[in-house]
Amino acid sequence: MQRRSFLAATGSILAVSGARAQTYPDQAVRWIVPYPAGGGTDVLARSVSEAMRPALGQQILVDNRPGAATNIGGDLVAHAKPDGYTVMSADNAILAFNEHLFTKLPFNPDKDFTYIGAIGRFPLALVVHPDFPARNVGEFVAYAKSNPGKLNYASPGNGSPHHLAMELFKNRTGAFITHIPYRGAAPAMQDVMGGQVPCMFLDLAGGLPAMQSGKVRALAIGASQRASTLPGVPTLAEAGVPDVEVFAFQGLLGPAGLPDAVTARLNSELNKALASAAVQKRAADFGMDVLPGTPAEFRAMARAEAMRWGPIIRAAGVKLD
Repeated sequence: MQRRSFLAATGSILAVSGARAQTYPDQAVRWIVPYPAGGGTDVLARSVSEAMRPALGQQILVDNRPGAATNIGGDLVAHAKPDGYTVMSADNAILAFNEHLFTKLPFNPDKDFTYIGAIGRFPLALVVHPDFPARNVGEFVAYAKSNPGKLNYASPGNGSPHHLAMELFKNRTGAFITHIPYRGAAPAMQDVMGGQVPCMFLDLAGGLPAMQSGKVRALAIGASQRASTLPGVPTLAEAGVPDVEVFAFQGLLGPAGLPDAVTARLNSELNKALASAAVQKRAADFGMDVLPGTPAEFRAMARAEAMRWGPIIRAAGVKLD
């Protein structure tokens, strides 16, 4: 009798869980962005979430939670209720870098999240203020070496892909450039455009219009091939700096323990959104490669990047605590 009662209770629980998954979502979904509004991550999240909204039939509310190299947003999502109503834009920082940058994290990127799906990847470009004297990468490195300690670079924050891209560039070239971290890509880019800081690595998602309009000058792209949106800008390898492939990737996470049916629904709607005309146009504007696929493929990519960047971060001696 006790066994039959236990099995009946278990069956009831599973039935309720299955019913909830089938009716998901029945309320607004909160989409955490661990950066300030206006940067590439924020713009992309709003574009993709808007494309997903009609099929899901509920509002998707973008909630910017910047700080602590994305750990504030990551901690919030890792400890959220695993019901599909709190998801997050995740990038290299939270999934590949921070485990090497921090002695202690409030979450484990391998265990405390449900990987829903990749969104895309876009290269970073080395950009300078239009009045900067260097016209190409060789002249830029020569300027940095002849002015040690006098050249600064901006980034969206400590531990961001932009920060570590420049640290890798410095390692490969021997250039001495001082880091000036900002709270997001938008304010960092604004100061480079204004001449307060002369250079940075800038993602195409947030910075392509500034590059195309000449508000900043792109010296090279950190990718294996030139960007179709900036065909006149060489790759770093073409510019004489090999083995510096630097890109930002984006994906969608939820807390660990999301029901399989909810994960599958979100992954399906995400992949449909990535194929939509609106997101395809935004991707072209960004110079971004969309990455539709499975949760397992997203996890594999993120963990491979974590393994790739571990030795690079250690060699650069970057720690954030």
